[in-house]
Amino acid sequence: MGIVVVEVCDANIITEIDIEQIIESEFPEVVVMITTCLSFCGMCARSPYAIVNGKKIFAKTIDECLEKIRAHIKAELALYTD
Repeated sequence: MGIVVVEVCDANIITEIDIEQIIESEFPEVVVMITTCLSFCGMCARSPYAIVNGKKIFAKTIDECLEKIRAHIKAELALYTD
């Protein structure tokens, strides 16, 4: 299990990309969990999003959301370095 957990609803638009492979290959310390429902149906229907260590990350586009997810992962990992 990774020290950073990214949760993704399998019905969300962000699953149009292989987010699990993209994130886990870039960040070995991260685990991506794709689940059936995260109970954010309103947000899920409107925009790409994921939950990174309990924080909702969302954007207007998949690419923008992916960049925000990466940035949040880097911030979380920074807590474990130094």
